[in-house]
Amino acid sequence: MVSATKAEAVHVPSEFEVLITGIGKVSAAVAVASALADYPRTDKPLVVNIGTAGALHEHHSGLFTPSTVLNHDISGDAIRALGHEVADLLALPDGDGSVLATGDLFVSDAGVRDVLARRADLVDMEGFAVAYASARGGARCRLVKHVSDTADDSALDWPARIDASARELGRWLAAL
Repeated sequence: MVSATKAEAVHVPSEFEVLITGIGKVSAAVAVASALADYPRTDKPLVVNIGTAGALHEHHSGLFTPSTVLNHDISGDAIRALGHEVADLLALPDGDGSVLATGDLFVSDAGVRDVLARRADLVDMEGFAVAYASARGGARCRLVKHVSDTADDSALDWPARIDASARELGRWLAAL
């Protein structure tokens, strides 16, 4: 299990090993890549990233296992126009059809949320980085996100809402 914060992983059943990465794409990518470097190349481990997410549409709530994750704060089209390839979208097997947008921006503004909602269902700060580092390290990846807020001013209450999401994530893991 991979989680950005201890608070999001506090209810993970004890039989699971937990890696706490820290918040943001760089912290997540470095932590996952470092952990995967310790696995034998003959193994293809499964990295499961659990955590909270903001809902980009008001009707979204509960738990999601995204099928697609995108890096929303990189200028992929501009970089490609300059003649360089950039990975800014990854498909994930066994997802529920939802799209997760990942960026280093803590989304707490309804205007920013509405722009992101044209491309995705949820927003977080680590999912793409975990999925990318997993793919580069030869691991399978699954993202499991629980909606903690609606990516507007309600996001400012995130610290008070983490435990409710962590409990749901723990229940999901216990059911495996």
